[in-house]
Amino acid sequence: MVFEYFLEVRGYELDSFQHVNNAVYLHYLEQARWNVFKETNTFAFFEKNRIIPVVIEINIRYIQESRLFEELVVKTELKIEEPYMAFYQDIYKVKTQKKCCAAKVKHLFLDEAKVPSALPEEILKKWGF
Repeated sequence: MVFEYFLEVRGYELDSFQHVNNAVYLHYLEQARWNVFKETNTFAFFEKNRIIPVVIEINIRYIQESRLFEELVVKTELKIEEPYMAFYQDIYKVKTQKKCCAAKVKHLFLDEAKVPSALPEEILKKWGF
């Protein structure tokens, strides 16, 4: 299952070369992941069960610059890579469908004692597993 999160480049996200600063892409990717939790109502599960989603590793490749007011879409696909949940994320320009960025983000889900916690079937099902 592929989740989509749409956004528009804002002025304060630009660097001195007038394109999106490389660190801002991390914010786009993070927001898209939180949006997956929101769309699938898993954030409520995390809160109720005191599960903390923790980023363990990010690999990112910048491909093409993005500029002010461009509309972008972050496409996110989840894959289980024990003991991690890997979020494969690509950012595209909506108008041209050109890829701007590709990333792989590994997550662990920790309980209150900071021990990795397996996600139940009901959550995995909501994510397309």
